[in-house]
Amino acid sequence: MKIALLEPLGVSADRIAELARPLEEAGHTFTYYDTKTTDADELARRSADADVVMIANNPYPARVIEGADNLKMIAVAFTGIDHVELDACRERNIAVCNCAGYSDVSVAELTIGLTIDVLRRVAEGDAAARNGSTSAGLVGREIHGRTVGIVGTGHIGIQAAKLFRAFGADVLGYARHKSYAAQEAGITFVGLDELLSRSDIVSLHLPLNDTTRKTFGADQFTQMKDGAVFINCARGAIVDNDALADALNSGHLAGAGIDVFDTEPPLDPSYKLLSANNVVLTPHVGFLTEEAMERRAVIEFDNVLAYLNGTPRNVCTL
Repeated sequence: MKIALLEPLGVSADRIAELARPLEEAGHTFTYYDTKTTDADELARRSADADVVMIANNPYPARVIEGADNLKMIAVAFTGIDHVELDACRERNIAVCNCAGYSDVSVAELTIGLTIDVLRRVAEGDAAARNGSTSAGLVGREIHGRTVGIVGTGHIGIQAAKLFRAFGADVLGYARHKSYAAQEAGITFVGLDELLSRSDIVSLHLPLNDTTRKTFGADQFTQMKDGAVFINCARGAIVDNDALADALNSGHLAGAGIDVFDTEPPLDPSYKLLSANNVVLTPHVGFLTEEAMERRAVIEFDNVLAYLNGTPRNVCTL
């Protein structure tokens, strides 16, 4: 089989070579492209004769998939697969495998980091210290004793809930299906309306799909408490970010911490959240830790090897 890794995975070339060795020893051909590209023609060239392609989080469009005549499996070094044209995979019966779980800890930790940044006004404090100002006007708030609402209680939501509880927060949860693991983590399940109305901090942890796209907007922000904080380290396209900017600028929400957007950064200068009040922005770094990059590289190559051995793992439902 011909295997092509179409972009870097955040680990060294030597580590890629080490991880690819079992594939080559099994008689497969492995090609590594060490530059990112979103150009469809270049992606098509890199994919042309591959039986298996390995990608990270850059878009993989339908015309590339349709032009790769030998393609049987796409290994995605990411949790979400919404950047892959799944209809084309479905039509061709191409397997898609992801790296579920590799960034659970890193995303949950950034959720806490953004929450602290917003509540304790860290960015403002940094600017004050650098500009010769004092602590005047920088009174913060604590996580301890507050109510946190976790919308989406999968692996990352549960991990975030555990961290919030370690700070002394009460944690509510909303999900289509209640899980024993979530309840064991101390999450109390309630309806979404109740979660929004009771929570001091709302943290979003839903996947992006046809049922969640643009489902968190003005109505949901209106239901949130005056002075509440909104955190999104999930997927940007779930949220109407213009409505979020409006809720911040009106003073209804006291702050927000946002790592994900409708499009991948760089953001257009006119993007409303860039000029919104009391919002801390990061350019989609939730998954981006040294430890997570190593975990996902290992899972990515294990997924390919398992597929080639006839025992596929982490296969996504298309």
